[in-house]
Amino acid sequence: MKPVIALVGRPNVGKSTLFNRITKSRDAIVADFSGLTRDRHYGDGRSGDHEFIIVDTGGFEPDNPTGIVKEMAKQTRQAVAEADAVIFVVDLRAGVAGQDHDIARYLRTTGKKVFLAVNKAEGMPESPLLGEFFELGLGDPHPVSAAHGQGIRSLTDAALAHFEFDEDEEAEPDAGAPIRLAVAGRPNVGKSTLINTWLGEERLVAFDQPGTTRDAISVPFERGGQKFELIDTAGLRRRGKVFEAIEKFSVVKTLQAISNANVVLLLLDATQGVTDQDAHIAGYVLESGRAVVLAVNKWDAVDDYQKQTLQRSIEQRLAFLKFAPVMHISAIKRQGLAPVWKAIADAHSSAMRKMSTPVLTRLLQDAVEHQAPKRAGAFRPKLRYAHQGGMNPPLIVIHGNSLDHVTESYKRFLEGRFREHFKLTGTPMRIELRSSKNPFDTKE
Repeated sequence: MKPVIALVGRPNVGKSTLFNRITKSRDAIVADFSGLTRDRHYGDGRSGDHEFIIVDTGGFEPDNPTGIVKEMAKQTRQAVAEADAVIFVVDLRAGVAGQDHDIARYLRTTGKKVFLAVNKAEGMPESPLLGEFFELGLGDPHPVSAAHGQGIRSLTDAALAHFEFDEDEEAEPDAGAPIRLAVAGRPNVGKSTLINTWLGEERLVAFDQPGTTRDAISVPFERGGQKFELIDTAGLRRRGKVFEAIEKFSVVKTLQAISNANVVLLLLDATQGVTDQDAHIAGYVLESGRAVVLAVNKWDAVDDYQKQTLQRSIEQRLAFLKFAPVMHISAIKRQGLAPVWKAIADAHSSAMRKMSTPVLTRLLQDAVEHQAPKRAGAFRPKLRYAHQGGMNPPLIVIHGNSLDHVTESYKRFLEGRFREHFKLTGTPMRIELRSSKNPFDTKE
């Protein structure tokens, strides 16, 4: 399971800049919650071969009990509660502020592993000003420059040093192992109700209030001789772990459940349509490479016009998941559930499909004969042979010459040919192009 690291600090110390530097992307996942004054930002980070989830927060003023600052403080406390480690960001040029002492005092009470990042230290890695930050009582300061990328790798390596990573995580799964099925979606779309309906008992708390579920709950299940591990994204909330009604949805638990699943059942609410948060979660499923089935719950609660509108909304807003089957169900009335299981089985089978090198190469050659890639200047890309490079998602590696000039549209054309032959449904596919190196080319 990916570790979670939260960025905490007072306003204007460079937390968001550090977040963008660590994720190496501006397309960070945003958790959109209605009624919140500030959003938490979630993204993926990588240090060497180790992946983790990074959480950006707003300016933290733990002792300010009023207005917007109070709401932002609640969000930061929730991010700290969800995190496995905390990076406390301070400003070298501004020095230690009284607010930094307040935050440090709070962080020492959480029991979390805290790392002190002294930002804006470009050109000053051994500045005597660093000594001032020892008074926060959080150990050695790590001088970094988020704007210039200095010291970031050593900071993340230190934050990840005490985690144990499963080196065999990407190994080929055991044929007898249960299928890990994560049920994901926005709050109050019926995730727990659906799992309870499958199990035939009130195994999970289901209540008409967003956020009833908190932690990812794993439930063993068997159907038709196939073992499953059902993962409800979030779980039972204990009052001592809750920060009032503002925390409606634990995004980080959904991200972890998706990363560890074989298949994701993305649940939509027919009465509310496709929202921004649905699109964010769907985007993360695609980035994770997991097989996915879309299930529209509460289908019985909408009229024909709403159904047509919803279908168009799915086609437009979730167009990047066009390979995923769309099922219409009612969890509470047990309608349409049998076809969902078939779709899940087909998606898992497609994600784990073995494709032989001779067949892939023949399909590649047939595709090139049908439509050759566009010429790039004096050269035309030559696609010679293909083989499978991985599963869940299926990865096809194509070898040849001048493959850097192959367009994205041609890659989609090839993907369509492979999908059609192997009857792949419900799983993304990745195509990797590897150009042969010319042994006589001495240019750098």
